[in-house]
Amino acid sequence: QVQLVESGGGLVQAGGSLRLSCAASARSLSSYALGWFRQAPGKERQFVAAISWNFITRYADAVKDRFTISRDNAANSVYLQMNSLKPEDTAVYYCGASTFFRSAISDYNYWGQGTQVTVSS
Repeated sequence: QVQLVESGGGLVQAGGSLRLSCAASARSLSSYALGWFRQAPGKERQFVAAISWNFITRYADAVKDRFTISRDNAANSVYLQMNSLKPEDTAVYYCGASTFFRSAISDYNYWGQGTQVTVSS
């Protein structure tokens, strides 16, 4: 069983930055692909970024060139650096772990509880 805990969310002005962290306990993440998803009020959860076990990255078009996903296997953690934030980035952000390097929610076996990111205009 993999337990994931996100942190780093908060309130930021448009144009600002935040760094989200997701730490795993009870099991190593080194063999998993790791991803970030987000869910805005009244909307479905959507893919943001993913990183494979061998550090290949993939991004949603809406965040490409603004967000950077990274991982530290020694720390059993994954991160999401978010720059040039926009009000439309406001959502609850979730990290997930998957045995496949994909962007579909259904491919993720484990999820964190989420962290709120609010971007004011």
